Amino acid sequence: DAGSSVEEMEFNWDEYLEDTGATAAPHGSFKHVDTSLQNGFAPGMKLEVAVKSDQNTYWVATIITTCGQLLLLRYDGYGEDRKADFWCDILTADLHPIGWCEQNKKILKVPEGIRDKIPDQEEFLQRVLKGACSAPANLLEGLHRGKNPLDLIAPGSRLELQNIRDSLEAWIVNVVENVGGRLKLRYEGLEDLDKFDQWLFYLDPFLHQVGWAAQHGYSLQPPLAIRSLRSEADWQEILKKVKEEEEESSVPTDLFKDKPVIGVHSFSEGMKLEAVDPMAPFVISPATVLKVYNDKYFLIEMDDLRPERAASQRYVGHVGSAGIFPVQWSLKNGLHLSPPPGYPGQDFDWADYLKQCGAEAAPQSCFPLLTSDHGFRENMKLEAVNPVDPEEVCIATVTKLKDSYLWLQLEGSKKPVPECIVSVESMNIFPVGWCETNGYQLRPPRKAIVNKQKKIAVVQPEKQILSSRTVHDGLKNQELNSSDSVVINGKYCCPKIYFNHRCFSGPYLNKGRIAELPQSVGPGNCVLVLKEVLTLLINAAYKPSRVLRELQLDEEAAWHGHGETLKAKYKGKSYRATVEVVRTADRVADFCRKTCIKLECCPNLFGPQMVLDKCSENCSVLTKTKYTHYYGKRKNKRIGRPPGGHSNMEVAMKKPNKRRKRRKHFFVHKKKRSSASVDNTPAGSPQGSGAEDEDDQDESELSHSLAQDRDKRKRKLRTFSFSDDENKPPSPKDIKMEVAEKLQLDSNPLEWSVADVVRFLKSTDCAPLARIFLDQEIDGQALLLLTLPTVQECMDLKLGPAIKLCHHIERVKLAFYQQFAN
Repeated sequence: DAGSSVEEMEFNWDEYLEDTGATAAPHGSFKHVDTSLQNGFAPGMKLEVAVKSDQNTYWVATIITTCGQLLLLRYDGYGEDRKADFWCDILTADLHPIGWCEQNKKILKVPEGIRDKIPDQEEFLQRVLKGACSAPANLLEGLHRGKNPLDLIAPGSRLELQNIRDSLEAWIVNVVENVGGRLKLRYEGLEDLDKFDQWLFYLDPFLHQVGWAAQHGYSLQPPLAIRSLRSEADWQEILKKVKEEEEESSVPTDLFKDKPVIGVHSFSEGMKLEAVDPMAPFVISPATVLKVYNDKYFLIEMDDLRPERAASQRYVGHVGSAGIFPVQWSLKNGLHLSPPPGYPGQDFDWADYLKQCGAEAAPQSCFPLLTSDHGFRENMKLEAVNPVDPEEVCIATVTKLKDSYLWLQLEGSKKPVPECIVSVESMNIFPVGWCETNGYQLRPPRKAIVNKQKKIAVVQPEKQILSSRTVHDGLKNQELNSSDSVVINGKYCCPKIYFNHRCFSGPYLNKGRIAELPQSVGPGNCVLVLKEVLTLLINAAYKPSRVLRELQLDEEAAWHGHGETLKAKYKGKSYRATVEVVRTADRVADFCRKTCIKLECCPNLFGPQMVLDKCSENCSVLTKTKYTHYYGKRKNKRIGRPPGGHSNMEVAMKKPNKRRKRRKHFFVHKKKRSSASVDNTPAGSPQGSGAEDEDDQDESELSHSLAQDRDKRKRKLRTFSFSDDENKPPSPKDIKMEVAEKLQLDSNPLEWSVADVVRFLKSTDCAPLARIFLDQEIDGQALLLLTLPTVQECMDLKLGPAIKLCHHIERVKLAFYQQFAN
């Protein structure tokens, strides 16, 4: 439209966060969103699954990860071997609860791949099924199969809503729209009249299944606000119709099992308190307990001293209600308490006010305990409902925190809104990306008005939203193909990522800071969740810039995911680099494991699987030094600049382009234009050990010191080398270490497989290094060619472990010459 005065570009959270220098509130802080994504399945549950190679037989499998209607399974008997894990779609796969085969005369048979590991099938099943938790039958059969709670609340469903304004009566509401569990509700009988519509999250404590009011002794009456719109006879007829159609429009009874439980309160009528009006949550004001209904509910009235007031603001509260505080709470927390309208003067004093009203203050014991352990911090961004216009979900910034409460500044609302006061457990706040994932319009920040005649065309890569059918077809081909995150029926796809604090943190990450990280992040959009996880890891490093460069995308590497810009700050300097993250759920576990290995920490330090008692990697027995020696990165070190040299660097003071190319890689130091200030110390150098007081060097100084270190290292390598000529196999007389005992071989090392080499190493005191030989597929021929310099460089081992390893290699060489060389 050429006459339009404002051209709106598509809002991009990543660019917005970068431009504002802000961070997103952690996904794990939004408990109601987390709950809404659970489908009833949980890691560790067992079920009976058709064996792929023989569809007439079944075997027991364990759930490793859940992701919407997708399950990652592993047949029992594979132990910790992840190679045989497979994804399946609950809606289409042949899945059953434990015991189904026995009841239906089906065959339980060990899959061929693990048949040799299970000699006694009956004994094995008795052992693994003892105390096991079976996947619930109702989630695998019937109408609920493969559906999470949100799928069961379709438009047209009916619920009962308590009247929270001034009574405990309830009335029927129709679901008009379901946006990720946030329901647009219309009172039964109003048909197309949307004036009285309400938006509530499905876990709201005042929302219930049909029949709740009758079960708990409350009457079904339309609210006063709409009662006059129809006659009493009409309302009764509507109620009769609802009861006749109850079965076809009702939602499952277990839908609300995760709702907050309302406890018993101890308030009395006439007590005074401080409160936030939920209809206008902008200030804290004095309020009164006007009426006590029963041991669960009471009526709160916002104090108003004006004689001409027409009607006071009232709402039903309970012991867990947000926005109620004891008298003097505002004063103790340095907050402004707004005097009630009509109060003489601005200096409000609670003692005088209580005396004037002849009332008592509600004791501290009446109020819920407040906590500051929630993950929110000042300046974090999130998405929040506009209390003035609940149709709007806006960008919100945390401007202040007090205990369990946030002060939010909303951006982009049609009309300016003051700062809102919300509980950290509010169901009207959502993580970054929630609107996009659920297909709802997020109110973007206001942009400057552009030239009326100017047209702006923004070309974005098309996002492919996969249907359940497409996902199933992809699964049959063992691959989920997508140009963006897999979204099933508008739901998140990335599973929850756990930080397993007991696992070994390695040389880069500060164990104390790791312990302060949240227990988990997600679930959510794959790119956003993984970006948040990596940001937390970078900030938990001894030297964040070093970890950022370790994660930086190598231009030479194959492109498998999505480039994301991450930032790090260290000693007042800022860095940023492009890091590759995966987009689909099927790659998340492998991505997390590989990133852990890249950072030389336990492969289970973070990932979609929670480590409960003992880590499968047995990392707790290793010291930092041993772990680095045994499990350090197996790649050639790079001396000097990061991958790509100057080509992938930019000066951060230059304004970044709004639409960056997909494969633009950069590692930016924000304070200086010179590339000399970039942190280029190789990760494996002594400087990379994590010392927090380490000083940065100029590139010229650093290159000089590295060159000296390299020359010194070469001289040291020659001193300890078994042979100056690496291509000539050393003879026993050249070995400068004492051979402990003569080795007698049963077979020719030239014919050893990788497994034979690994088996040999595991019989020595270098057993922990067997993993490296397995990963690099070193067979017998390769083993006989290894020398000390090669071992140090290719396996990235320090001198001590390398000498110990080479001692055993020389024993094999000596035995080879004596037994098989001729």
